[in-house]
Amino acid sequence: MDLGVTIGERIADEEESRRREMENAAGNLRVAMPGRIVSFDAENQTATVQPLLREYVRGKWVDMPQLLDVPCIFPRAGGYCLTFPVKEGDECQIQFNDMCIDSWWQSGGIQNQLECRRHDLSDATCHLGLTSVPRAVENYSVNSMRLRNEDNDSYLEIVDDSKTVNIFGAENINVAATVNVNIKAARDMTLEAGGNMTLKAARIDLNP
Repeated sequence: MDLGVTIGERIADEEESRRREMENAAGNLRVAMPGRIVSFDAENQTATVQPLLREYVRGKWVDMPQLLDVPCIFPRAGGYCLTFPVKEGDECQIQFNDMCIDSWWQSGGIQNQLECRRHDLSDATCHLGLTSVPRAVENYSVNSMRLRNEDNDSYLEIVDDSKTVNIFGAENINVAATVNVNIKAARDMTLEAGGNMTLKAARIDLNP
């Protein structure tokens, strides 16, 4: 025992040591960060993603490595899914799973971990939709729900206050069914064409 060191000094040294251990642990803990799509694999719905934040290492800022084969997350449930034509340069949110996801990703179901690791760069998933201010959605509608393109010249819209549904296409709108198409209006119906209107049918029944 070093008789020249007081109890208070020893306690301070122990607290400083614990503080450094906690900082080191926190520095290695991955949770989430913004990223950018480098390439997209449509067959497996995975992407190569570039993290968009640098790390401060040994006195300088360094880019983080690209993440490979990152599973992309799309809204999906109950036999339905919403997909997007993911393109290079799209921004996204990268999240890091608590455990190794390799065996689950390859086989699905309940699996053992191939490696016992935590919050590792290798266990990232990619959520499409996060955007920075320079890439914020333009002409954002505050009184309707829209499924739209970024140019806002093609959309399906449900307007909140007027209970109206609008479908607008920049050029073409196509409706097709393998069996029947039914259109019904409880009151009036208007069909208007700026050019020719063509009607093709095997039989036409007009009921008053």
